Amino acid sequence: MILGNANKPYVAISCVSNVFIKQMTFVEAGDFECGHSHVFDHVTLLASGKLRLTALGKSTDFTAPHHIFIKAGVEHELLALEANTVVHCIHALRDGERVEDIVDPASVPTHVQGANFAELNFYPMTEDHLNAVRAG
Repeated sequence: MILGNANKPYVAISCVSNVFIKQMTFVEAGDFECGHSHVFDHVTLLASGKLRLTALGKSTDFTAPHHIFIKAGVEHELLALEANTVVHCIHALRDGERVEDIVDPASVPTHVQGANFAELNFYPMTEDHLNAVRAG
C-alpha cells in the first residue's frame, strides 16, 4: 500500500489476468483524488462510505455500495464525504507494455496457492529487484 499525502487517499494496486484494480482508502472526510481522466470507460466500485464525484462541472453524491460509471476522456475528481471511504477503480488492460500480473503478497492465501506463491509471483517493484529476478 502506498501512503497517502495530506488529503490524498492511501492507494493499493493489483493487476491479474489483465484486470487492473486501484483501491483508494480515504481516511478522513474531505480527502480527495485530484481531477484526472482515463483513455477507456471504467467502473469505480464504491465499497464503503460516501463519495462526491465531480465531472463536467457537476457533482453527484453516492453512498456505498455502488457502481459508478466513468466515461473515457471525462475529467473527474473524487471527494470523500465521510471517513474511511473506500473505492476501487476497475478496468481491463487492453494493450501496452508491462501488463504482467501485479499481486500484493499479502492478498494471496498461502493455503490455496502454496507457501511460495507470493515469492514467485509478486511484481518486481524496483529496477534492482527486477535485475536480480532476471539474473536468477
